[in-house]
Amino acid sequence: MSSTTETRASVTVSDLARDSGVSASAVRFYEDSGLITAERTPGNQRRFTPGDACRIKVIRVAQRVGLSVHDIKTLLELLPETGEPTIEQWSALQKALVQETNKRVRELNLVLADLSSDTKLCALTPLT
Repeated sequence: MSSTTETRASVTVSDLARDSGVSASAVRFYEDSGLITAERTPGNQRRFTPGDACRIKVIRVAQRVGLSVHDIKTLLELLPETGEPTIEQWSALQKALVQETNKRVRELNLVLADLSSDTKLCALTPLT
């Protein structure tokens, strides 16, 4: 492994979990789901970049919005696979997340209006 790779991927699972505010099992889940990528040491231990803590924080926000793993993966495609994202890339991701959040809020408000009506729940029209 080159010294550049060692510097780039030097964060352990437990360090990343601590830095991003999630459990170590969540870090492994995010990796297994393809949301973050680890490099492996010769001893087969996972190593992440310091920037992965930021990605995990974005993942957590997206989860709070209600996005699926697949949707989050699509959202993260706005960022480069390697290297630090530019401000423009972060901006594009933020804009996409805000748009999706607003869409979901509109849909939930329609559901709330239905639930507040005098219509029987079984007679409500599902959202498409």
